[in-house]
Amino acid sequence: MSSYLGPVTVPNPSALAEVQRLCDLAKPYDVGPDADALFVSAMNESNRWHAERSPFFRSLWGAREPLESIEDIARQPFVHANFFKMHEVVSIPREDVKLHVTSSGTTGQKSQMFFDDWTLRSGQRMVARIFEHYGWIDPSRPVDYLIYTYQPKPGVNLGASFTDHYLCDFAPVRRVEYGLPSTGTGHEFDAFGAVRALLRSAEDGVPVRIFGFPAFLSFTLDRMRALGLPPVKLSDDSLVLFGGGWKGNADKQISKRELYAKITDQLGIPDERVRDGFGSVEHSVPYIECARHNMHVPVWSRVLIRDVRTLEPVPHGEPGYLQFVSPFITSAPAQSVLMGDLATLHTPAECGCGLDTPWFEIRGRAGLSRNKSCAIAAAELLKDKS
Repeated sequence: MSSYLGPVTVPNPSALAEVQRLCDLAKPYDVGPDADALFVSAMNESNRWHAERSPFFRSLWGAREPLESIEDIARQPFVHANFFKMHEVVSIPREDVKLHVTSSGTTGQKSQMFFDDWTLRSGQRMVARIFEHYGWIDPSRPVDYLIYTYQPKPGVNLGASFTDHYLCDFAPVRRVEYGLPSTGTGHEFDAFGAVRALLRSAEDGVPVRIFGFPAFLSFTLDRMRALGLPPVKLSDDSLVLFGGGWKGNADKQISKRELYAKITDQLGIPDERVRDGFGSVEHSVPYIECARHNMHVPVWSRVLIRDVRTLEPVPHGEPGYLQFVSPFITSAPAQSVLMGDLATLHTPAECGCGLDTPWFEIRGRAGLSRNKSCAIAAAELLKDKS
């Protein structure tokens, strides 16, 4: 059993009792009136916590009344994710910061986020509970890891690298290989090293867990084909979990359906063992695809979609800005974050996987971009509004 499933205690049990109760819910996709009421109570505690400790959030909150129902989440003030690219804000003393991480953006200013012990460990416990839900915690057999993020080294504090490193704790490590190894002066994609790692695991009959940026696994499979290598059959217990998107490789991006088919065809990993995940430094609640490849909202958070012009909430199925709400974070006033991503929210019935929480679909990124695909995605969504 993973140590990340163990108890974690909020910084102030009397001030954050409902936050504790909410984050102690062990079923990641629990729903119902009781869960909604607990979420609202926890959000009120979180708002008081940050208003008392962060002058920035105190000004943002103003004289608002406490939330009364789950529908009131729509009037929860939000902070745009870009704010954290220009400002360092905390709600705890600096000496209580246990981890400082940055986003893995390829250009421009990167977000800076600070985690206290509770925020860090409760977020990890959320991941562990989702892994447990899907049966991905397996201490019975060592596995090989192929990680497509930056190999950790002193001075590198990227959130993606940190996350993928601790994901290696959910099954015993036989061997770890990095697709983006450190060169001493930076990191470079090592296609041949990744190919060798996959071939070795296939020959040894060992399950492989592949984490990180999807672009580089796609490039590895392309290199295997270019080399004339036939498909391999990795163990059915292998697992692929993506995170971080295609970043600066959006011009080479292929659809998820095409990428997942490539993985199954060339590596023999079953489709249901290939999943995508969505998260961010600014909001570290994990959103992981179900077996039908839809990202359901876990019990510890709520998702809203806001109109790109008015910023008012829109109904299910309509595109807009993605807003994440969760009371779990105590280290910084990021309990409600408006992302730069464009998305649509959908009902559980539109998925049919059996989970009873809504799910969202990323539709692109808003604003101008040097990546043509993102700019087109934003233009197409805005076109329907004109």
